[in-house]
Amino acid sequence: MIGIGIRTVAFAVLLLAIALPSVRAQDRNQDRKHHPGQFDFYVLALSWSPSFCQDTEERGRAGGEQCATARPYSFVVHGLWPQYERGFPRDCQNPAPRLNRAIMTSMLDLMPAPRLVFHEWDTHGTCSGLGAQAYFDLVRKARETVKIPEAYSAPKATMTVTPDDVEDAFVKANPGMSRAAISVTCNSPRLGEVRICMSKDLKFRDCAELERRACRRDKLIMPPVRGG
Repeated sequence: MIGIGIRTVAFAVLLLAIALPSVRAQDRNQDRKHHPGQFDFYVLALSWSPSFCQDTEERGRAGGEQCATARPYSFVVHGLWPQYERGFPRDCQNPAPRLNRAIMTSMLDLMPAPRLVFHEWDTHGTCSGLGAQAYFDLVRKARETVKIPEAYSAPKATMTVTPDDVEDAFVKANPGMSRAAISVTCNSPRLGEVRICMSKDLKFRDCAELERRACRRDKLIMPPVRGG
């Protein structure tokens, strides 16, 4: 009986030794959760504006300036989001520091909705560890880093594409980007967003997290740009 007891205790100690590194890793992740600047990489989300406007209209909602204007919006910036390897921080300062209206206005060429700019700052920008001006300067730099494939820059007619088509076109147009760094989303039969993983210094980088939220449809519709 004593021998059995010793073996039981030894086995329990072994299990504890195996579990402790995992527990410590979880504790470290918990310690940095939702702390400004404590994240692994960014995701640049580019929304296909014509899809957003059609989806919004079909729901009987107002699309705001983005959909009312005659300007031919194509890909617009939804956001630049700090990410963990799994999951993401949000609302890292509550209440968020008030965003200067001049900064908001300066971003409307890329993010054509005041409410969107304010929301992105409150929800995601506060997690970057940067001040508002520096964060939105980084948003602009991230957008400038990505080249939109020519076929998708301003199509005048509806296109039918596959998620693979879109990913391949972006990879071809952007040296250093791999298929593991990009994913396509859809909330309807239409193309929703192209999401691209970038390091903190805005280099393309692979990330497994995007693939879990990628579009699974075989075919997608890309409505043409409006106005123009």
